[in-house]
Amino acid sequence: MIVYQGVQGAYSHLACQHVFPQREATACETFIEAMQAVEQGRADLAMIPVENSTAGRVEEIYRLIPKMSLHIIGEHYEPVNHCLLALPDATLDDIKSVGSHPQALAQCNHHIAELSLAEFAKLDTAGAAREVSQSGDLSKAAIASSLAAELYGLNVLKDNFQDEQGNTTRFIILSHTEQLPVFEPQKRYITSLIFRVRNIPAALYKALGGFATNGVNLVKLESYMPGGRLNASQFHADIEGHLSMRSMELAIEELSFFAEEVRILGTYEAHPFRASANFHE
Repeated sequence: MIVYQGVQGAYSHLACQHVFPQREATACETFIEAMQAVEQGRADLAMIPVENSTAGRVEEIYRLIPKMSLHIIGEHYEPVNHCLLALPDATLDDIKSVGSHPQALAQCNHHIAELSLAEFAKLDTAGAAREVSQSGDLSKAAIASSLAAELYGLNVLKDNFQDEQGNTTRFIILSHTEQLPVFEPQKRYITSLIFRVRNIPAALYKALGGFATNGVNLVKLESYMPGGRLNASQFHADIEGHLSMRSMELAIEELSFFAEEVRILGTYEAHPFRASANFHE
């Protein structure tokens, strides 16, 4: 079983179907509930969003991961295709209002304005779709996925309703057990880790110097203050490479010398989306 945060029809649910079509996908109310289900053995995997090309990072996830004994075993990039949904008998002329998550509303703002629709913010996209299906009101619409339309018996009035194309969400796949892939030179890998540095001059520069000197590409670095402390910063890093590579071993060795509490979260194959023209490192 794989779990995700949200309700049935959410984009996280869609990602689960695309990556693990044979697995049962179960919704959880919160991110922490989904992650705890894996940590406590009630689920095998969790599909968790960490960043969106339009909305940026999901900060809550970077704060939760260090508190849990979970491993990243994969990543997935899911294109976000917002659909304008309504009851089966409704037409565009019937629609007077639209509900969705605030980010989805913002991403469709121009098209919403063209139709002169009143906006109503909801907790999530799929929940807005479910609400429309239960309302029986032909004047109400929702912005959600095509999967939500299928699950809640709604009609897709407009596909690709977002103002800009290319909106994509990156997910990480979490497991309670480590799954280190066998290194194959022709494949690309990502290694994720977290570490903490003391609040002293040049601490981060020294900690990361080993990646530069060993020719290892650091593709992502997120920082935050752990546990409300103001005297130390914690970092999440995504690094291009496999733990079996000598250059990676040397870089992490130097990182461990200058940083504290270095923890490897996982090494996994890089998603093909990273090699596409739409991806910018």
